[in-house]
Amino acid sequence: MKKNIVIGADIGGSHITAAAIDLETVKVLKETIAGRDVDNQASAATIVSVWADALLETISKTSLNRVKGIGFAMPSPFDYVKGISYIKGVAKYESLYGINIGEAISGSLGFGDDIIIRFMNDASSFAVGEAVAGKAKDISRSLSITLGTGFGSAFIADKIPVVDGPFVPKLGCVFHLPYRDGIADDYFSTRGLTGRYKKATGKEVDGVKELAQLYYSDNHVSELFMDFGINLGVFLAPWLKGFKADILVIGGNISNAYNLFGTNFENSLKEHDCNIEVAISELKEDAALLGSAYLLDDNFWKSVQHALPLM
Repeated sequence: MKKNIVIGADIGGSHITAAAIDLETVKVLKETIAGRDVDNQASAATIVSVWADALLETISKTSLNRVKGIGFAMPSPFDYVKGISYIKGVAKYESLYGINIGEAISGSLGFGDDIIIRFMNDASSFAVGEAVAGKAKDISRSLSITLGTGFGSAFIADKIPVVDGPFVPKLGCVFHLPYRDGIADDYFSTRGLTGRYKKATGKEVDGVKELAQLYYSDNHVSELFMDFGINLGVFLAPWLKGFKADILVIGGNISNAYNLFGTNFENSLKEHDCNIEVAISELKEDAALLGSAYLLDDNFWKSVQHALPLM
């Protein structure tokens, strides 16, 4: 039987989403989607067990004989070649430090070596998903970003993440670059927006959705989103121009509020001589599933291996 099905797994800060992807059509088989909430402070055995449970539910909804492997979209720091987690110093998944996740998942699933397991950075997985099936499909050079809990990004050339060279930052992403009195991840993220709102008003909000609901009744919020859009343009324009990107794709929870900052953002880009197409992801969470699953495409796997150690 032809093995054209891959299980994509997107590992979030407190959840896992898994789904079967048809590699021939590069589409998520919606009836196979499974999700689980994960206690990221739990023991390694508990976390792996929950992940395996979600994967088994997805696999049960397709034919195991057709499954070529599993691709994981994993947050960093992580050894994407060996499959070892090095997450530490943050309040999530620290119990997994030093553990070979591929071996742990394989053992928990009980399928032996019949199932290939591969890993890629979560932001890179999102960007690859957009390049193979989303807004950047059939476009040579793209930058995809995710605006949410963190500021994810990946530069893509002909579907392959670009992680080194003169036209991309170190690691092939921008979250760690200095901006204002911190780094970009501090500023262009949910905590950046909510933190600046609290500093201006003394009030706390749960997230960007609550902030957006205050847009027309609180001048602080409208000014906050205007500032966010302008500064995002200032920050990204040099990298978009240097890389000669043809399109910028935006995902993540903050993209749902694009109507509140998008005009300022695009005007800011133009003011810095960056005339680029900007698109909001329609794939949303499916992009990371598709990108991680694409690791099992033989041609892509040959081309991406050089990039994995540098992610």
